[in-house]
Amino acid sequence: MSNLVRWDPFAELTALQKQFFGDDWASQLKGVTIPTTDVFTKDNNLIVEAHLPNFEQKDINIEVENGALVISAERHEKEEDKGKQYVVRESSSSFYRRIALPKRADAEKIEAHLDDGVLKVSVPLTPLPEPKKIAISAKKK
Repeated sequence: MSNLVRWDPFAELTALQKQFFGDDWASQLKGVTIPTTDVFTKDNNLIVEAHLPNFEQKDINIEVENGALVISAERHEKEEDKGKQYVVRESSSSFYRRIALPKRADAEKIEAHLDDGVLKVSVPLTPLPEPKKIAISAKKK
């Protein structure tokens, strides 16, 4: 009689993470959060809205790297925060988000704006080609 073993789909993922990042991979991400982010298309643009409360423009870095939009930031402790002894602190001091861009993204024309804690990045998309009807030829005898 054989013993049934419950399959853990995340065990393989954990093994891959350890293989690529070592046993200490989780501690490397300590303090880094993924911001709440909405990604959608509108008017032939890919729009990325990342919710970044308490971050200033100088804290945020946006890059296009290997076909992806990379948004990262690090906020340094403010003078008024240094004297506080936090019991709970849920606001993040750094974040990282990587979003794959479609092949038709025009990286040269990307625009970004920060307004009331919401970073809005607009990536223009080249238009899709018009559908083309393909004629079917008769079989030659």
